[in-house]
Formats: sequence, C-alpha cells, structure tokens
Amino acid sequence: MGALMETRMVFDVSVAITWILFLALFPMAFFWLRRAYRILIRRDFSEVALKGGEPPPNPEKWAPWEMIINALAGLVILFTILGILLGSLEYERWTAIAGTTIWSKFFVSFALGRHAHALAARERR
Repeated sequence: MGALMETRMVFDVSVAITWILFLALFPMAFFWLRRAYRILIRRDFSEVALKGGEPPPNPEKWAPWEMIINALAGLVILFTILGILLGSLEYERWTAIAGTTIWSKFFVSFALGRHAHALAARERR
C-alpha cells in the first residue's frame, strides 16, 4: 500500500484563497464583458477612462481603447474559467493567467484614465 497512499485535501488558507480567486473570476469576466458591450453596442460612454469616478470631457475619443481593454481582459478570464472547468489548465498556469490579466487590466485602465484626463486638461489651456 506504500505507493498507493490515499491523498486527502486539507482545507487551509491557500485552498481558501484559491477558491476565492476562482469564484471572483466569474463576476470580473461578467462586469468587464458587460462594460465592453455597453461601449460597443449601447454607445454608453459613462464608464470610459474614469478618474475619480468621472469620465473625461470627450469620452467617445477614448471609448475604443476602453472597450478593447475590457473585452480582451473579459475574454481571457472567460477562457481561463473554461480551461479550469474542463481540467485543461493546471493550478500554476491558471493562477498566473488570472493574476496577470487582473493586474494588467487594472494598470492599463488606470493609465488610460490618467492619460485621457491629462490631455483634456492640456487642451483646455
């Protein structure tokens, strides 16, 4: 029986954090894809390039970039979820993909918002 030892999953902090990350992927993908849909189809620019919760004076100029950022991040997370559920992504790979996508989306959206507001302020002068 030495080689066929029974393995049991022990619930600890790392397992809890893994489940939190996995479950958080669902609303993230939903909100990012919904935001891309609103920009592309409904032409709603109220959440484009936000800084302090406010869009820049000309959000339609930045809407294509914001739509691409949200659509790309949402699709990557969606395919990551599918890979996890189908068992084709091992733990290290899906956590790396998810973490990189989340942080990249936040940084790029933040940079877009700052850039849009800085250019708008410069144009007003």
